Amino acid sequence: MEMIVAGLLDSLSPASLMFVFVGVAIGVAIGAIPGINGPMAIALFIPVTYYMSALTAIGFLVGLNKGAFFGGAISAVLLRTPGTPEAAATAWDGYPLTQKGKGEKALRMALYSSVAGDFISTAVLIAIAAPLATIALFMGPYEVFALISLALTVIAGIGTNSISRGLIAAAFGLLVGMIGTEPVTALPRLTFDIYQLGSGLKLIPVAIGLLAFSEILIQLEGIVLKGGGEQAANVFSSKREDRLLSWKEFIGNFKTLVRGSAIGIGVGAMPGLGAPVASFMSYDQALKRSKKSEEFGKGRLEGIAASESANSAVVGASLIPLFVLGIPGNLAVAMLMGAFMIHGMMPGPLMFQENAQLMYGVYGSLVIASFFLLFIGRFGMRLFCRAVEIPASILYPIIVFTCVMGAYLGQSSMFDVIVMLSFGVIGYFMRKFDFSYVAFLIGFILVPEWERALQQVVIISQFDTFLFFRRPVAVALMLLTFFVIGRTFWGSLKGKNNRA
Repeated sequence: MEMIVAGLLDSLSPASLMFVFVGVAIGVAIGAIPGINGPMAIALFIPVTYYMSALTAIGFLVGLNKGAFFGGAISAVLLRTPGTPEAAATAWDGYPLTQKGKGEKALRMALYSSVAGDFISTAVLIAIAAPLATIALFMGPYEVFALISLALTVIAGIGTNSISRGLIAAAFGLLVGMIGTEPVTALPRLTFDIYQLGSGLKLIPVAIGLLAFSEILIQLEGIVLKGGGEQAANVFSSKREDRLLSWKEFIGNFKTLVRGSAIGIGVGAMPGLGAPVASFMSYDQALKRSKKSEEFGKGRLEGIAASESANSAVVGASLIPLFVLGIPGNLAVAMLMGAFMIHGMMPGPLMFQENAQLMYGVYGSLVIASFFLLFIGRFGMRLFCRAVEIPASILYPIIVFTCVMGAYLGQSSMFDVIVMLSFGVIGYFMRKFDFSYVAFLIGFILVPEWERALQQVVIISQFDTFLFFRRPVAVALMLLTFFVIGRTFWGSLKGKNNRA
């Protein structure tokens, strides 16, 4: 109880409150800009947290991520251009409302749904993460190796239409993550006599290159080939009923909101699925269960509630596998995992024993961020709408400068800037040829723990292969891994035969 009280008091300190507030505000503004999402924002701002305390840094980045999830709905509603991928379903009903002069009403529905889904998800995280972590303490290297293998297999299909390309990308991430000094023999590996590679590639320049710089290259290509983008229209009607969301309208969508939150929690707790999956699943269920399904896609508030409650509920739920097992559930959480490691902590079940006060401080910051999101969204809605009107000629140079400075500040090394630019080009071609950069990045982050578990298995077993098969949980996880791979390839092959 002393740890709980101390952690909550830490989250209420002036510095923690200020940085959570700033994180949410920046996140909303960034999310509202098409082409920039939460993981990209976290990657750009992790270098800023080097000089913060651990709790302040995590609170700032969590607020950034939460704000970006709602911010994506702003450009989705105003421009039919989702600021983040998970806001794509929001655009289906949000933009038609904007065309009818009810853009502010649509944004209010999106805000309240996001806050509700996020708050419910955070409550579930607080309730079940610690008990599940206690169970996870009984997992040995066999189970950890099998679990990470399963996670990489599930994640391989995210961000690509081909499971084989996803597996190749994940394997490439594992290979790149092995560059540096081998942990057992302390011999250099894959360094090619480049001394800067002796300590391996750092997460920050790799992540900034893959997420931010490659996106700029894609956006610039689109501008050159297709010309300028669409500008926002005047979305605020002068009629009160077109601007405000009535209590009756909110209560009428309450069942949809709760169902969307439950879907978001379920999807977020499973590594690899992500917020876009939750958003589309919730929208599909709302469409099938609605008495006015014919109005979906034409400006139905129910569609906005379904999409936004589900994708925001993923934010808190995606932290469950990170806190319980030390495995990031999606790209944004992978970036947060990197921030934990930078501040000297390894996410996983031992965090509740080794850093209990910090964990309860993080819980407090999560709840506070939800209230700040409601406050900032409610009173800054019109101001954030201006973010979608920033010209590309001003926005993109600022982002490129931020990419270079973010990569350089980590170790004050120009080599990291070269790494960032190189992985920006690699990320560009991965997107063009449909290779999952998400699978690559999560593979890159997980490879130290995966390799460590594998080496522990080899050392403990004394090269006795059959010892692995005496661990029923590990065997079940590996069988599930092979089942996922087999079913995916079989479904792909069957689809090709049907098309033939």
